[in-house]
Amino acid sequence: MSIEAGINMEFIRCEDKPFAAGVARAAQLGYRYVEPMVHNGRELLSEAGYFHSFSMDNEPLEMKDILERNGVRASGLSAHIPLMRPEISVPYLEKAIRLAAVVGASVVNTDEGIRPDWLEDAECFHVMRYTLKKVLQVADRYGVYVAIEPHQSITKRTDGLLRIATLVDSPWLKINYDTGNAFLGGEDPYQGLKASLPLLVHVHAKDISVRQAENEQGKVTGTPVGCACGEGVIDWAKVISILREAGWSGVLSVECGTPKQAADSLAHLSAILAGRPAAGKEVRR
Repeated sequence: MSIEAGINMEFIRCEDKPFAAGVARAAQLGYRYVEPMVHNGRELLSEAGYFHSFSMDNEPLEMKDILERNGVRASGLSAHIPLMRPEISVPYLEKAIRLAAVVGASVVNTDEGIRPDWLEDAECFHVMRYTLKKVLQVADRYGVYVAIEPHQSITKRTDGLLRIATLVDSPWLKINYDTGNAFLGGEDPYQGLKASLPLLVHVHAKDISVRQAENEQGKVTGTPVGCACGEGVIDWAKVISILREAGWSGVLSVECGTPKQAADSLAHLSAILAGRPAAGKEVRR
């Protein structure tokens, strides 16, 4: 597989649509890959059809049927859960891995989560290592990667991201690099991407608007969604060049906030991938 653009399902949240409607819209926009969000149990908004997240208590083949009906594939599952809370993260991630295997997603994306106040510095990595060692046994059986994303207090720095992604010696522990989160956390996203390449299996293509960059860079550890790719501070031609020079193949899963941003992102990334002049108002910083 070459480098292709996909879409994280957060793009449909602004319209209060259910999972199936979001997948259909992604396909209509021209995306071939989507990244579903999953959750445990039952919750009001998804049950009422107002939210795109998919319950892992649903029949797994239901998600597979929806994807196939729309001619798209799952690049991965968005399954964020605090690794420092093994009592909830272990069963959650194990369930997400089993669902990913059924629907054909090769990776489950997560992060360390917000650190509990009662967990001391010296304990954080011991607890996360326990969580990952337990979860990766299931990942190995099902052939699904667990990818750590830069998103919280430890992973906002590349050295912290790499430390967590190497806590367990397993071929199934990898990295899902998020350009926007890395930028907002104060890192150079291009150098961070290069450092992550040996473990990289998935990319969150998140751009950050100039206004958000000016207001939040160095003050936050990430953001749920960004602006349209090509409308912010991330140089996508540079990102794709880094990936191509390394011989990487996979999905750039766009994380944006509206269907229009999703459409604009696809146009921008597709042009760069095809070697055409890219649309958009990309800003170099």
